[in-house]
Amino acid sequence: MTTKIRHYALFGNPVGHSLSPLMINAAFGAMGVRARYEPHCVENLELAVRMIREKPLDGVSVTLPVKGAVMAFLDEADEDARAIGAVNTIKNEGGRLRGSNTDWSGLTAAMREHFSPEGKTIAVLGAGGAARAAVYGILREGGIPIVFNRSRDRAESLARWFGCDAQPLAKLGAVEAEALINATPVGMRPLADETPVDQRHLARFRWVMDTIYNPLETRLLREAKAAGCGVITGLGMFVRQGADQIRIWTGLEPPVELMTRVVKTTLEK
Repeated sequence: MTTKIRHYALFGNPVGHSLSPLMINAAFGAMGVRARYEPHCVENLELAVRMIREKPLDGVSVTLPVKGAVMAFLDEADEDARAIGAVNTIKNEGGRLRGSNTDWSGLTAAMREHFSPEGKTIAVLGAGGAARAAVYGILREGGIPIVFNRSRDRAESLARWFGCDAQPLAKLGAVEAEALINATPVGMRPLADETPVDQRHLARFRWVMDTIYNPLETRLLREAKAAGCGVITGLGMFVRQGADQIRIWTGLEPPVELMTRVVKTTLEK
């Protein structure tokens, strides 16, 4: 008897630039899972979620700009997703849609490869979904996050949500912290010549991490390396959040090394 093909999708807008389909389909192939993962540009979120049940889709990755809004259309969300206020993973459990968030676990796994956040002060740039995942992950690991953002109101709103500190971006040059995490889209292709931080401030951090994975080495990371900082690219977070999604959907262990190699090779071309 032929095994049924499972169907998975990426929901967001835009989605054409994402390497998730390449990475996840390569993983499914290596795992021997009969599955297809395809991108869907979402114009109407309610209709898109209805499609999960009607098509049906076995699972969905959720990216910008609908990670927060999608929660209203799900049957339930796990504790991490509720705490962050965003979902990046949906599992269809027999017509019941359950939301999860693997951005925070992907980020902390990538961070732990270089240093332990426990007891460390970490500056987080941004106030959107990636910043929320970063702050939550740092707190879960026993670290001390400080939020910096161009909009002070948004920074303070995020900080109140998590019970941590927020500071104006202008004070980044005075903070005492082990690491800096860029959780904004500044520096992402096609605007790869931009950076969210004046390079004069970088030398005060031992580690600088970017959540952007395309380009592999952002201007921020190049300047951080030149300032003597250790750097952490967005590749590790991207691969690990995708690996966690596969674990949620299938209950199987994904080939993380293969996934890393596929994405890295594509970005280096």
